[in-house]
Amino acid sequence: MPTVLLIDDDAALLDVLSLAFEEAGYDVARAADGKAGLAAHRARAAHAIVSDVNMPHLDGFALCRALRSANDPVPLVLLTSRDGEIDEALGLELGADDYVAKPFKTRVLLARVAALLRRDALRAAHAGATGANDAAMTRGALRLNAERLEARYADAALTLTLTEFRVLEALARRPGVVLSRAQLLEQVRGDGSVVADRIIDTYVRRLRRKLEAADAAFDALETVVGAGYRWRSNE
Repeated sequence: MPTVLLIDDDAALLDVLSLAFEEAGYDVARAADGKAGLAAHRARAAHAIVSDVNMPHLDGFALCRALRSANDPVPLVLLTSRDGEIDEALGLELGADDYVAKPFKTRVLLARVAALLRRDALRAAHAGATGANDAAMTRGALRLNAERLEARYADAALTLTLTEFRVLEALARRPGVVLSRAQLLEQVRGDGSVVADRIIDTYVRRLRRKLEAADAAFDALETVVGAGYRWRSNE
């Protein structure tokens, strides 16, 4: 039974979400602020975390930063009551896997969490069925292992979130093929949720930054103006 850690300083909302996730078959852990949530996760690792952004002691963005700086890839969904895509982009820049704006329907949140966990399970099952050779992929200096969710470029380990890994894998598996933002969004989300496809630009920008840190001469991830992105085919 997967464990979902719910973090929010609104006790009434925590009660509602706890009941919904328990009825959906999850083991639920809960915390009233980010600091307590981080401690709870470190004491007993959750399979997924749902956290509010506006909280005392440690807000959702700071929580996200703490998790990713510790190389913790746990799927993280941020709940925000702030308007606009600025908060969305900021949360994703820090490494959040998804966001849900308040007010929201509980079934939408359940679907988002289920989609994250389902994709992880499918990837693991696929890797187990096809074997390590199919799970591993090399594209020039890039090496990906879908079974272990490991990525290396020019022999340097890349610290990627789950969503970053999916974007990179989708592009690298189709060298030379242009993938639109909508196609990439479907690859990494696949749950039919409505999100501006421009958020893919955030993922790609963050990937470029990490790849360039591994190799200053990196230029394999191309922007095709008006069309999308592609992995440069030079093999």
